[in-house]
Amino acid sequence: MTSRTNRTNRTNKPHEIVERALELSTADGCVVIADEHSTANLRWAGNALTTNGVTRGRTLTVVATVDGKEGTASGVVSRSAVTAAELEPLVRAAEHAARGAAPAEDAQPLVAGAEESAGFRDSPAETSSAVFADFAPALGEAFATARAGGRELYGFANHELVSSYLGTSTGLRLRHDQPNGTLELNAKSPDRTKSAWAGRATRDFEDVDPGALDAELAKRLGWAQRRIDLPAGRYETILPPTAVADLLIYQLWSASARDAAEGRTVFSRPGGGTRVGDRLAELPLTLRSDPDEPGLESAPFVLAHASGGDSSVFDNGLPLTATEWMRAGELSHLTSTRHSAALTGLPVAPAIDNLVLDGGTDRSLDEMAASTERGLLLTCLWYIREVDPATLLLTGLTRDGVYLVENGEVVGEVNNFRFNESPVDLLSRAAEAGRTEKTLPREWGDWFTRAAMPALRIPDFNMSSVSQGV
Repeated sequence: MTSRTNRTNRTNKPHEIVERALELSTADGCVVIADEHSTANLRWAGNALTTNGVTRGRTLTVVATVDGKEGTASGVVSRSAVTAAELEPLVRAAEHAARGAAPAEDAQPLVAGAEESAGFRDSPAETSSAVFADFAPALGEAFATARAGGRELYGFANHELVSSYLGTSTGLRLRHDQPNGTLELNAKSPDRTKSAWAGRATRDFEDVDPGALDAELAKRLGWAQRRIDLPAGRYETILPPTAVADLLIYQLWSASARDAAEGRTVFSRPGGGTRVGDRLAELPLTLRSDPDEPGLESAPFVLAHASGGDSSVFDNGLPLTATEWMRAGELSHLTSTRHSAALTGLPVAPAIDNLVLDGGTDRSLDEMAASTERGLLLTCLWYIREVDPATLLLTGLTRDGVYLVENGEVVGEVNNFRFNESPVDLLSRAAEAGRTEKTLPREWGDWFTRAAMPALRIPDFNMSSVSQGV
């Protein structure tokens, strides 16, 4: 009996699961999200593939809303691998949670409409090992080149496809397919004392060249042949796009309109209100998100599996449009739900799952280094943590290569550092921005991969202490 039930559940199309859950609901309002996941991956070490695999899975989220004299309460329950027999208990669990909860502070009417996405009734998109059909042979060639050059390659490639089906009791039937690929490649010297890293984000691995990445890493290991020890201090520093992405993603995550209006963040105006309208950067930098950004496409509507400071389950299905968080150096929007927008008087601006910084120039990272009299060139940042929310002061470490540039030439590798900096403050001090290009955030790549950033030149980046890490 169990095996038949599981087989039946696996053959049910996601839209049928969504419709059945909505039919089972006895709450005043209901939202159902079915996320169908499929992944394919490769891993390698020492110039040889080690493992590969393909996985499939489903997560079902039910949001129940119950109206009462004092307001509307909500209950949210998410479970994976839900069988047909477990569907009604899941719906009842969400309703039970709603009926036992206090009125939700973020309660709003559920988004209504008769819209149905194209393909809503179709089977989910799935990835497979075929996504690596061209990439894997090229990776094998990179192994051979690295072996001949006396270096070892380590890393992994992961491709994921998530088909999200959203249905509501108010009539929405929406679907979004999200491909997401990441490649991380480490090159090490045979004695493992030197390491260089490169990463790429991709939708389909057709635009990733492991041979070119290996050549880039070989150049950096060559730079590391000379070791130079430097003390902590402030240095002119070129932050590559991956490092800029990690810092500005954290800034976006900290840009809640409500938190700012309540005086709790770097975007709070002294004396009350928010800093919307303030100039954050002297350079004409524009920070923006757009669900239709070419190569970085993301969901065009809100998919909220829980309520939080800058998200609300009541906003599920709300259309998303291009949003400029900072325009020509001036703060223009903070993330807000319908509820927090009403509280703050700011426009509704839900978070969007990509981030782009336009700097207005076309200079490459190499060209920026070539015009540096003396400064540091970073590879990436990691272990980033918040120190002070009032200033958004962050601390973290450099990793996999910090290089000294003198008179436009890289003259050697220096020790790693711990840094203490605020991305908001860095934007105000940035002296130059390079060409915007797609990049993989090193620190936040497990949660946020759709980013395009320029390199930034910071005249006085604060390397607060020396780190012994590699």
